[in-house]
Amino acid sequence: MNLTLTPGNPMGKVLRANLFFESIVAALAVAGMIQVAEIDVTTALVAGLGVALLALVAAGRFAKPGGQWLGWATQVALVALGLLAPEMYLMGGIFALVYVTTFALGRRLDQR
Repeated sequence: MNLTLTPGNPMGKVLRANLFFESIVAALAVAGMIQVAEIDVTTALVAGLGVALLALVAAGRFAKPGGQWLGWATQVALVALGLLAPEMYLMGGIFALVYVTTFALGRRLDQR
């Protein structure tokens, strides 16, 4: 199964925007992991800011080789933050659903 869109697909911009917003959510999740889930500060910073950085790199490299695969990896990483803070299963799942839906619409555009 091909999990990339063709260059110039308008849904690529939407996927990049989604990745940008995911970076914000991942960064803000650090506070929740520390205060609510009582995760160690270092662990929360590395995990949350690591996912935020991955999302920003994926958004920046989206049109380059491997960039779209980084976007998919970001979806997995954001949902995986739920291992540290269970609320992130919901947030990561919502963003992953938006990402998959947008990708599916982009594939439809590619088939036209």
